[in-house]
Amino acid sequence: QTISGEHGLDGSGVYNGSSDLQLERMNVYFNEATGNKYVPRAVLVDLEPGTMDAVRAGPFGQLFRPDNFFFGQSGAGNNWAKGHYTEGS
Repeated sequence: QTISGEHGLDGSGVYNGSSDLQLERMNVYFNEATGNKYVPRAVLVDLEPGTMDAVRAGPFGQLFRPDNFFFGQSGAGNNWAKGHYTEGS
């Protein structure tokens, strides 16, 4: 949200800013899509779908491309060792 605001983007990825400075280096964080819309250059990865659902339901959830979400089904129960040695290995 912070970076989107700094570059003058609304929750749907449309530029509503008023300064050329906001457009400068936009390609560092965003790719320009059709219709003057910008999408984040991000890949979101987790072991469980719940966190991804929370991102999608948030105010900027529609900004992300659906094919950039990767998640498992089991999760690690917030246990680093389980995620590292069993579920995530």
